[in-house]
Amino acid sequence: MRPYAFAGGTAVVTGAAGGIGEALAEELAGRGSHLVLLDRDADRLAAVADRIRAAHPDLRVATHVVDLADDEATARVAAALVAEHPETTLLVNNAGVALGGRFDQVGLDDVEWLLAVNLRAVVRLTHTLLPVLKTHPGAHVVNVSSVFGIFAPAGQVAYATSKFAVRGFSEALRHELADDGIGVTVVHPGGIRTRIAESARTGAGVPVEEYEKGREQFSKLLRIPPEVAAAQIAAAVERRRPRLLIGWTAKVPDVLVRLLPGSYWRLIARRAAPAR
Repeated sequence: MRPYAFAGGTAVVTGAAGGIGEALAEELAGRGSHLVLLDRDADRLAAVADRIRAAHPDLRVATHVVDLADDEATARVAAALVAEHPETTLLVNNAGVALGGRFDQVGLDDVEWLLAVNLRAVVRLTHTLLPVLKTHPGAHVVNVSSVFGIFAPAGQVAYATSKFAVRGFSEALRHELADDGIGVTVVHPGGIRTRIAESARTGAGVPVEEYEKGREQFSKLLRIPPEVAAAQIAAAVERRRPRLLIGWTAKVPDVLVRLLPGSYWRLIARRAAPAR
């Protein structure tokens, strides 16, 4: 498969108002891609789009404000993308949310909310846009999973479920689309410095002290600038890489899970336990 050509193509990016999505929008614009940016935060999204338009006046930058937790709204925006942007050559399913708490501490409504954004929106947008992508030989799909799509920690049942599903969806889709000349990259970011810890929901059954401790520990791992992640994702797309692990916090667990597929958690939990 030939390298992906950014210049003159159109990229749809979800979760584009901040973090990896914002950085990736700027990276793609720098490579000559027209942009269609989606996010639920209208003000932040408008600021990102305005900044890119000012820096790249020759590019088209469209925005769609949508809450991907709303299945019906996601279906409507997917249909609008097909109608308004038939020139799309790259789809980046980047938007994601987090939910803190053990499975018996969170409500099913919160689980459904997370699955709507992290999984159902990925499936729906890809399914709806696939006929458009197939009209452009050399198109590409990027699905952002997580390090929790490689290993599944306690306290992250819902999140790991969604991210393992994105991984499986991406791998099977890649095999199906190979003969169509469409590439699929699944991304497993490690500790990227985004707002996901700040915006995460917490189960109603999670004590405040437990929530604060978990959030503080998680935030300490978020050290990689989103611009670094964006550059690596763009390079992976260009080279048609099937899988991208970003940072040692993704690469080390990947090796550990391969070596100890049934017992890795005992080692991780022991190392993460506070000293007595």
